[in-house]
Amino acid sequence: MSENNRTIGLFGAIAIGVGGMVGGGIFAVLGEAVSLAHGATVVAFLLAGFVAILTSYSYAKLSVKFQSKGGTVSFIDNAFGHNFLSGSVNFILWLSYLVTISLYAVAFASYAEVLFLDKSTFFMNHLFISLAIILPLVINLISASFVSKSETIIVIIKVVLLIVIIVSSASFVDTQRFNPSNWKDSFSILVAGMVIFVAYEGFELIANAAEDIKNPKSNLPRAFYGSVILVIILYALIAFITVGTVDESVLLKAKDYALAVAAKPALGQIGFTIVSIAALLATFSAINATIYGNGRLGFILAMEGELPKELNEEKNSIPSVSILVTAFFSLILANSIDLAQIAIIGSASFLLIFFIINVAAFKLYKQLGANRIILFISCIVSLVALATLLIHTFFTNKQSILIFFVFIIISIIFEAIYGRMVRKHMLNRPY
Repeated sequence: MSENNRTIGLFGAIAIGVGGMVGGGIFAVLGEAVSLAHGATVVAFLLAGFVAILTSYSYAKLSVKFQSKGGTVSFIDNAFGHNFLSGSVNFILWLSYLVTISLYAVAFASYAEVLFLDKSTFFMNHLFISLAIILPLVINLISASFVSKSETIIVIIKVVLLIVIIVSSASFVDTQRFNPSNWKDSFSILVAGMVIFVAYEGFELIANAAEDIKNPKSNLPRAFYGSVILVIILYALIAFITVGTVDESVLLKAKDYALAVAAKPALGQIGFTIVSIAALLATFSAINATIYGNGRLGFILAMEGELPKELNEEKNSIPSVSILVTAFFSLILANSIDLAQIAIIGSASFLLIFFIINVAAFKLYKQLGANRIILFISCIVSLVALATLLIHTFFTNKQSILIFFVFIIISIIFEAIYGRMVRKHMLNRPY
């Protein structure tokens, strides 16, 4: 692509990464992190960030070499070929975004209930969850351009509000709450970091915009590293304020809307209300953007023959069928699984995808001009992170790990049946 046709500068690319990460994830998983790590919640966010920054190295190298709107899909196909493995992994990626939408929808419902209702009810909870998906679905079907145009403004609002909370609450922090005596054991802290990893996964969206980024050889790596580092700092400060200003028992009681509670010491009920509104805005916009992104992903996979051809239908340049399918399955997931389970499944899914991406980069390190040692460390760290999460979940939440492996089995079976029988002629075709 000609440099003149590229429209996104460095700051725009960083904004894509920051926006992808600071979506609904932090609002959804903060309470879960506190319940697992207690006084070491900041450490948990730093551990998750360490995995993210290592993986961003792989993404940066792959994005420079393979500039494509396919992003992760393109990297997997270029590394492993258009075959059974890549087809299964790409389907897992598509399923992972369904989980992410579900996570945001459940978080939206938690903040909506505490803001608008005196008491949570089963009916209202599921009504809010469903509205959080149906309304963005309608927006996507009417005007996909509204999603991309509004996202930058919403990202700025979200980040500014979070910074206001951090600055206004800093003087209320009780450092004794961070005493190692209030920490959980090392394994639990590591597990906490991996459970909340889903809050970092959005940096990979930069790869999908690689074709539109100016000076890609220099700006793509800067965008990946810059966005991840900024978000690590932001998340660590949010965790610091939350744990440092609110008694742990209160946070655990209000686990699903912990950040709103954290705003109370400095800003009172107004702070609680502002954060709740910010959470609704953040999760709603994240659902909006993810439905759009997964709709496009489904469209791309259908073009490649990895999903049914019906998803490869557009109306007014909108992949309407793919968007409808994404919303439909997200509705089922969001209304069937609780927040903790969704966070675990989402984090495990993306840790698996990122491990495979790290392996892909390691496999292609000569072509990428990458440091083999860094890529090897990235592979090991992401694998250990995934194994740690799965081992802990096996002993504490067997239903979550069962659902995660069902996802993998469905992906393999789908690829075995659809891939082998329907698009057999495409298996050895280059991307």
